[in-house]
Amino acid sequence: MNDRLADAAGLAPPPAPLLTVKNLVKQFPIKGGLLSRTVDKVHAVDGVSFDLAPGETLGVVGESGCGKSTTGRCILRLIEPTSGEVTFEGRSVTHANKDELRALARDMQIIFQDPYASLNPRMTVGATVGEALTIHKLTKTPREYEDRIVHLLETVGLNADQMRRYPHEFSGGQRQRIGIARALAVSPKLVVCDEAVSALDVSIQAQVINLLEDLREQFQLTYIFIAHDLSVVEHISHRVAVMYLGRIVEIAPAKKLYTDPKHPYTEALLSAVPIPDPSVKRKRIPLQGDVPSPIRPPPGCHFHTRCPIAKKGLCDVERPELKKTSEGHWVSCHLRG
Repeated sequence: MNDRLADAAGLAPPPAPLLTVKNLVKQFPIKGGLLSRTVDKVHAVDGVSFDLAPGETLGVVGESGCGKSTTGRCILRLIEPTSGEVTFEGRSVTHANKDELRALARDMQIIFQDPYASLNPRMTVGATVGEALTIHKLTKTPREYEDRIVHLLETVGLNADQMRRYPHEFSGGQRQRIGIARALAVSPKLVVCDEAVSALDVSIQAQVINLLEDLREQFQLTYIFIAHDLSVVEHISHRVAVMYLGRIVEIAPAKKLYTDPKHPYTEALLSAVPIPDPSVKRKRIPLQGDVPSPIRPPPGCHFHTRCPIAKKGLCDVERPELKKTSEGHWVSCHLRG
């Protein structure tokens, strides 16, 4: 529905997407021989497309090696995409020069997976959180700089007197809070959470997820929440995208995806999620074989080699496109929809 039709119907037009990703592709060259020539390629991301609305959290899930983290890093240009287009608030990210990327970095930040490796052990917590303030010249006086760091630490649940301590003096959950404070330092609009809770204990995961939800409401943040645990993604996401071997196979509102999955791969993933209530039985859907190599992915539908309903002569030949099955629900499957 365009803006004119929306006005005629008495409805507010939908907000313009904060982020648009179109046909994003990333291939890593494999070098070999005496001259280190490119002998093959790893197809890490293979034509990913989606829009992200302001204030929305998009969960991205899938098995290890499916391209989730690579997608997130290509969006931020931490990794250069092979092809495709990423647009943030109408500004091209993929074609931005160095100065434009620096400006975009204020609006787009990342929280890394490993809270132990992502912090410089030689820098105090205050210096780590305040580094971006110095780079982007966001404070004018030493007092303002220190006050801002204290405010950021307290916002994520840490104490002001901890700013002069070093990362090795903190637990994993506290280190991840430091990483969150560092990401918030420049007041971003979009934050990519790259497996931000996967390295933490389950009880600490819940605390960090609750913190992220509170921060989203407090600062009107937009998240791309990357994870391999479907139960984690369910509670924080508005929509969920399921990836398999570099492609999005299903994307839907979180509640709809968990109650009415369409793609066979999504069904298999959900069947493996533990249910707290022992009286509720769920049929386990085992997948045959291993995930194919991303160096030579199968033709047609990448999932056809493990799919229980694959149709020979169709699924192994023709690539399925994402098609709309209901409002907000898109599936990449020849036989579902």
